[in-house]
Amino acid sequence: MTDTLTMSPQQVSDYIAEAGRQAWVVEGVDATTPRRDIRRVGVIGAGTMGGGISMNFATAGIDVTIVETRAEALERGLGVVRGNYQRSADKGRFPQEEVDVRMSRLNGSLSMEDLADCDLVIEAVFEDMELKKTIFRDLDRIMKPGAILATNTSALNIDEIAAATSRPEDVIGLHFFSPANVMKLLEIVRADHTADDVIMTSMELARTINKIAVLVGVCPGFVGNRILFARQAQAQKLVYQGAMPWDVDAALNAFGFRMGPYQMSDLAGLDIGWTKGAKTANPIRDALCELDRRGQKTGAGYYDYDEARRPVPSEVTAGIIREITGMSEGQIPSQEEIIATCIHPMINEGLKILEEGKAQRASDIDIVWLNGYGWPADKGGPMLYGDMVGAPEVLATLERLGADDDRFQPCATLRRLAAEGGLFTEVQPG
Repeated sequence: MTDTLTMSPQQVSDYIAEAGRQAWVVEGVDATTPRRDIRRVGVIGAGTMGGGISMNFATAGIDVTIVETRAEALERGLGVVRGNYQRSADKGRFPQEEVDVRMSRLNGSLSMEDLADCDLVIEAVFEDMELKKTIFRDLDRIMKPGAILATNTSALNIDEIAAATSRPEDVIGLHFFSPANVMKLLEIVRADHTADDVIMTSMELARTINKIAVLVGVCPGFVGNRILFARQAQAQKLVYQGAMPWDVDAALNAFGFRMGPYQMSDLAGLDIGWTKGAKTANPIRDALCELDRRGQKTGAGYYDYDEARRPVPSEVTAGIIREITGMSEGQIPSQEEIIATCIHPMINEGLKILEEGKAQRASDIDIVWLNGYGWPADKGGPMLYGDMVGAPEVLATLERLGADDDRFQPCATLRRLAAEGGLFTEVQPG
């Protein structure tokens, strides 16, 4: 029979602390590997991500060159950065004069040629593979030998991006989380040819800019978003089975997430990756966007919002869902059923990531979700929570979900744990 864990709050806290320490250890790379000297950083893109990434370095005392294609976009981006710094100073987080000091470390440019002397450049444009490959071909020509070429992609194949250059050993993923100047997690993505000194330099640089780094491998969505995709898919399925978005969110709020998947979508904006008239894999989202219900920014999305941006269940959304799904108000799954349906596939996906060697250790997956996605600390992360629930219960959920969707078939490791015993947190990669 499998092991299950009953842990005190102190034991969970101790586990998280040790997991955090282990995340900095890079297996198979000599800790004394020389680091590359990073004195000047380039960032391509002055939007929300590019500006936030730049702030991390300017705050740490490192000069940054930000490149945009249009003067208005560059000016707007630098203005947002200054506004962010000014608000922090107004709240007393640092002296007022520090605003100008930090801004002086930021240099805007409309030419990628001005990145030639940077020791590290981070591409932070939107998720378009051909655009990213074009940028990396240009960087290959422009950047000095030994410069690190990084992409902030959240899901795309970094090996394909690296192949656009003549120096794939210098290419790495630095996946910051939004808002990049606030969120602590940094997924450092090792591609097939990334050099050891590039990995170790990136890990050390994460400390310099006050991030929590986790080294991961290349796969769609890496570790964090790959697991998120599994949860999102089940949240959508629940709505097609009679639950409303607010039912799903309420269950995950009860589990301990500050925001459920539909609350998160409304905050981020439903029109991310959507254009007018588009027919995507999410027709409910498409219909809401066509009505200009695009989330908090338009005052309505899955929810209606009052003047204080408080979400209110929407009869408009409910009507759209009933029309598209053909489901009338039926029996809503219990909160326990919703939690199992959304959370247990995340644990299964974590095991698949370990089977493929895309995470160094199970506890790294927990650190990603604790620091990048608001996983409730009392439940320790997806893998530790799997130990608390037990493999047989997780297996039963995945057998149910996998019966009509092969994507959610239980992986071999889950079946083994359920049959032979053992803990999710002790599963070794590869």
